[in-house]
Amino acid sequence: MEKRRPSGPRQPPAPRKNARSASPLAPEKTRSNERRRPAEAATGKSAPQRPAPAGEGKAAGHGAAKAGPGKERSRRRLVKTERLPRQAVARAVVAPKSKALSDREIDQTPQKLQKMLAQAGVGSRRDMETLIAAGQVTVNGQPATLGMRVGPEDDVWVNRRKVAWPFAADKIRVLVYHKEEGEIVSQDDPEGRPSVFAHLPRIARGKWLAIGRLDFNTSGLLLFTNSGELANRLMHPRFEVEREYAVRLLGELTDEQIRHLTEGVQLEDGPARFDVLLDMGGEGKNHWYRVLLREGRNREVRRMFESQGLTVSRLMRVRFGPVTLPPALRRGRLMELPEEQVAALYKWTLREQAE
Repeated sequence: MEKRRPSGPRQPPAPRKNARSASPLAPEKTRSNERRRPAEAATGKSAPQRPAPAGEGKAAGHGAAKAGPGKERSRRRLVKTERLPRQAVARAVVAPKSKALSDREIDQTPQKLQKMLAQAGVGSRRDMETLIAAGQVTVNGQPATLGMRVGPEDDVWVNRRKVAWPFAADKIRVLVYHKEEGEIVSQDDPEGRPSVFAHLPRIARGKWLAIGRLDFNTSGLLLFTNSGELANRLMHPRFEVEREYAVRLLGELTDEQIRHLTEGVQLEDGPARFDVLLDMGGEGKNHWYRVLLREGRNREVRRMFESQGLTVSRLMRVRFGPVTLPPALRRGRLMELPEEQVAALYKWTLREQAE
């Protein structure tokens, strides 16, 4: 009986969070967070996180979850910016503070008909001008005329297909694709050859537009967008957007041939010249060059070298405007630009074309 000692109700153990908050490490984390927050508020960016030591990944993650909503939000921002390698976009496109295109105000002002149709993804402005001239476009039941303006209240039809007003806060998308040799940039090929469009995701509204074509035997960077306006700004000859290519020749250029190609040569469809022509070296019969020009006529690069009696054995586009082919993007694969980089690309076109 003496061994059975009466006792009152046992006290529950102290909560783990109280014990943790009493730890000398907790105040240090709190003070560290307080020092970090003013810098984050000033720049709009979260401070980089220090990697956890080996074997402490779970503990570090658990502590971060308990540190408060501010730190958790900053971790989400860090993860969001890792969606695309930095090499995918040149300096002009990287603008984290740019406003996303999906946040633009809805534009209800009347627009030129060909611009409205291009923005809706029906086709390029040139294609729309051809359709309008051919009488295949109607507005409010009447044949359309080139240059007429339409608004959101107008009823626009193209070949028995109603076209919705596109100037709203729809998300503008841009895909980066690494084209392989042996693919065509067309959705309709009588020969049934492989098409780059077979690799693209389905789109609920409009269609994918290729920004600058590549011929059957050319590989490299190919951009797609659902915005006819953005496609027009990047492709139209009057905007002179740069295209950069890596070229492998069977043979080596002489100084005189380099002078001809940079000063201008006469082709069947008019004169052409390279703005930049760099010798990248090579071994044996193969020699590599980097060339830059500001237009995209059919097989233009190949025809320019053929005018000098040289054959292009390999041709690869590595840059279009400010967008560079990501080194980590394998052939036949694609990636989508994040919204902030799409917005920066759109603003780049506005800035370049305003100068």
